[in-house]
Amino acid sequence: MSSELSPTADHLSARLQERLTPTSLKVIDESHLHAGHIGANASGVGTHFRVHITSPFFTGKSRVACHRLVYDALRDFIDQGLHALAIETEIPT
Repeated sequence: MSSELSPTADHLSARLQERLTPTSLKVIDESHLHAGHIGANASGVGTHFRVHITSPFFTGKSRVACHRLVYDALRDFIDQGLHALAIETEIPT
């Protein structure tokens, strides 16, 4: 796995900043809560993350469409081993 694509909170945050220009963003690595769970591994990179994001790109979109934007932005991390992604989106006020 390329270190450029390693699923870490910092890498996911940087990608989301680049693609969705959020006004608020928090990426939490919850991998340690899933030790022994399918998809968890001992590779040293995260497998389970929670994302709280507010982005102007979400304006006028359904919750499903907002989640798709996040998944699309992180697709290559998913392809490289990110196993679970909990997403909480908000539209800026």
